[in-house]
Amino acid sequence: MTLSLRQLAAPALLAAAMLPFALTAQAGNHGDSHKGPDRERMEERMQEHRQDVYERAGLSDEKQQALNEAHDTFREEMTDVREAHQARMADILDEDEQKALRDAMHEAREAYHESHGKRHHGDAMDDE
Repeated sequence: MTLSLRQLAAPALLAAAMLPFALTAQAGNHGDSHKGPDRERMEERMQEHRQDVYERAGLSDEKQQALNEAHDTFREEMTDVREAHQARMADILDEDEQKALRDAMHEAREAYHESHGKRHHGDAMDDE
């Protein structure tokens, strides 16, 4: 079977396109060791939102349970992927370079938010 150039390049292009998101996820990742009230509150709101959507869709309890299990599995798998990515980054960059990358990403994110009029994640919660 012969693969076209598009088929050969697609995975690499996808990986390259997702790299900024992966780096942002790594820089913004707080892991389970930093789970606090804000993270727990966010997870509760997300669960409430999913529940509302399930009810609006008229899904049975069995389907809702299956979807919740699929969501939990997805989160666990994403945690595994994030940890593997962090390990690879640690193999590539020393601690000073990792800090420099985190700082640069934070600065870039701040500049983006300022130029797009976005509030920081915690700012909206201050109004509640």
